[in-house]
Amino acid sequence: MTAVEVDATVDGPEDAPVVVLANSLGAARGMWDPQVPALAERYRVVTYDMRGHGTSPAPSGPYTLDDLVDDLVALLDRLGADRAHVAGLSLGGMVGLRLAAREPARVHRLAVLCTSAKTEPQGFLDRAAAVRAKGTEPIAPTVVSRWLTPPYAAEHPDLVARLEAMVAGCDDEGYAACAEVVAGIDLRADLARVAAPTLVISGADDLALPPAHQQAIADGIAGAELLSISPGAHLANLERPLAVTDALLAHFDAAGDAR
Repeated sequence: MTAVEVDATVDGPEDAPVVVLANSLGAARGMWDPQVPALAERYRVVTYDMRGHGTSPAPSGPYTLDDLVDDLVALLDRLGADRAHVAGLSLGGMVGLRLAAREPARVHRLAVLCTSAKTEPQGFLDRAAAVRAKGTEPIAPTVVSRWLTPPYAAEHPDLVARLEAMVAGCDDEGYAACAEVVAGIDLRADLARVAAPTLVISGADDLALPPAHQQAIADGIAGAELLSISPGAHLANLERPLAVTDALLAHFDAAGDAR
């Protein structure tokens, strides 16, 4: 499949090292809003909507993980970035892992959050079928209920509403095709090929992709660092924004190329 020209936002100095932030299944690039200002002080920060999400196109499926990786490579090419630091959460982390394994020269340092190298497929296949039958809006409350811990969600109803709107705003077929990508993920053989220094962040309370998934990634990548965020569910970057932002800055700054 031809790469899709995904919609992106660029913040920060044009001549700074590039950091790309890749979204999770069902979220749009706004999920990274808490991280962008601090990162943009010293990096050229690129947030984008994966195909089928936000304001990016949603071509007819099926999709493969390599299709999503091709979209990111095309975006980097469009921005003139031969190499970038890459951070991705959930589906975005899977894209980052595959890119780092497939095209190591494109990834300087890698951070993957609340993601997996091998999922349990049935739940995602069921979700894809439900979305094709009735759309994304009916599943939004259930999906978002796993993104934040219940106490945090209860204290932040406006955030919950915004996240539910993100899910409901996904293209139905685009979401379903991406859910099928997640169902088919098996990156276990790729982990040993990831040469980029890697930070793995785990939400201690993540019910969507529990900490054992991140432990397996850290065990499979030579020299990977594992950080547990507690409390924190699937979108740990929203629930614990300062902790995640600080961890990303420390990881990327260790490359010594920040402004």
